[in-house]
Amino acid sequence: MENTPEKTEKTEKTEKVIRRLADLNTLVSLSKRRGFVFQSSEIYGGLGSCWDYGPLGSLMKLNVKRAWWNAMTRRSDIVGIDAAILMHPTVWKASGHVDGFSDPLVDCKDCKTRFRADNTDSYLTKKQCPNCGSKNLSEERQFNLMFKTHMGPLEDSASVVYLRPETAQGHFVNFMNCQQSSRYKIPFGIAAIGKSFRNEITPGNFIFRTREFEQMEMQYFVKPGTDEKFFNEWKERRLQFYLKYGIRQESLRFKPHDKLAHYARAAVDVEFNFPMGFSELEGIHNRSDFDLSQHAKFSGKNLEYFNEAEKEKYVPYVIETAVGCDRLFLAFMCDAYREEVTKDEKGAEDVRTVLAFHPDIAPIKVAVLPLSKKEDLTKIAEPLRDQLAEDFDTQYDEAQSIGKRYRRQDEIGTPFCVTVDFDTINDQAVTVRHRDKMTQQRVPIKELNGYIAAGLKNWNSTT
Repeated sequence: MENTPEKTEKTEKTEKVIRRLADLNTLVSLSKRRGFVFQSSEIYGGLGSCWDYGPLGSLMKLNVKRAWWNAMTRRSDIVGIDAAILMHPTVWKASGHVDGFSDPLVDCKDCKTRFRADNTDSYLTKKQCPNCGSKNLSEERQFNLMFKTHMGPLEDSASVVYLRPETAQGHFVNFMNCQQSSRYKIPFGIAAIGKSFRNEITPGNFIFRTREFEQMEMQYFVKPGTDEKFFNEWKERRLQFYLKYGIRQESLRFKPHDKLAHYARAAVDVEFNFPMGFSELEGIHNRSDFDLSQHAKFSGKNLEYFNEAEKEKYVPYVIETAVGCDRLFLAFMCDAYREEVTKDEKGAEDVRTVLAFHPDIAPIKVAVLPLSKKEDLTKIAEPLRDQLAEDFDTQYDEAQSIGKRYRRQDEIGTPFCVTVDFDTINDQAVTVRHRDKMTQQRVPIKELNGYIAAGLKNWNSTT
C-alpha cells in the first residue's frame, strides 16, 4: 500500500502566535507534572538544591549525554575515560583545589543568610544583605567548595579524601595511560562524563546550579605554539554542536573572561539566554601546560610527550571544553518550550504547549494511541507498541480523548504520534501525526518502523 498524501489538522482558528518561556517556574511545574525532574527527597521536605530525574527526565538526560559523547568520541583523535570519583588527595593539592578552590562568604548577623560576596549585587554596591537589607554583616572569609569525606575505618586527617569538584583531573593523571594504550599522537583528546560535587554557597535557579551535578568535559592535548589555533577551532565546533541539536542562534553568545584563572592563557564561556538572563552553559579554556606540569611536580613522574618523528619532548598544552549536563538539559528544555496561541471566532484562546525538542534529544520518539479502549483496537495497538519499542523509546496511552492525548505528547516533546483507528482493522495501516507540522499521514503497519526511523533522521521542524 502506498502512503497517502499528508493532511493538516483542520482548524477554524486564527493564525497562531508563539509565546516562548518567560518564567523558570513554568518549567519547574511542567517538569514535575510530566516526570522530567522532581525535588530530591520530596516526601521529607526535600534537600536543598538536589534534584531527581524522573521517568522522562532520565531518558532525556541519557540522550543529552549520548549526543555529546558521540560528538566527542566518534572522531579519530579523541578517546573516552571513566575515572573514579574518589582520587588520591594529593591530586587536589597539585591542581590547586585544596588551597584555592574557594568563594568569599559573608553572613548576615540579623537574618542569618549566608551569601557569596563576589556576585551579589546588593552587597557589592551597597554592602548590605541581599535578603533583608541589613548592613550588620560579618567579615568576608574564604569557604572551600570541596566536600570532604574519610576513607577507611578511622576518621582522622590521614584518611581525608574529597568528592571531586570536576572530572578534568581524571584526564590529566591518566594522560600517559590513555596516550600509550591508544597509541594516539598529539593532538588528541580525552573525554569523560561523570558526577562532580561542589558545596555551593548560593545554589539555585532549578537545576542550573546544584551541589551534585554531572559534567561533560574534554581535554585536548596539543603542541605548545598550536594552542591558539585549536582554542579557536573548538569554539566553533562547540557552537555548531548546539545549533545542530536545535538551539536557536539568538539564544547563544560567546563571552570572553575578563579575569583569567591562574592556569589559563585564554578562556571564553558559551552563554545561553535562560529565563534569568544570559548565563554560562559551557567553558572553553586554554589551560596551558599547567595541569601536566603540576602533576609531574607533585607525583615525580615524567609527563612529557615524546614526538618520535621530530625527536622532541614537551609538556603538552591543554584546550578544555567543559559543559554541565544538567545545565544543557535545562537549556534544551528552555529553548524547546513554546506556547502556540490561537483564537476561535468568539475570541477564546486555545493554547497548545509544545516542547519542540530535536528528535535525538526527545525522551519519547513515538506514542501509540488507540482511538478506543475496545479490544478490536487494543489487540492491534499493544503489539504495535512492542514492535516500535524494539527500535525507539515508545509510550502507550489510551486514556481520555485523542485530542487530549495529542496535547500530552506535545507537552513532553514526542515527535510522532501513531493512532490506531477502526479503519486499521481492515487496511492494516495507522495515522502518523507530526508534532511540529501537525500533518497526518496514513502508513502501513509493516512499514511503520522504517517510516519513523526515516522521519527522525530527516526531521524537518516548522520552528
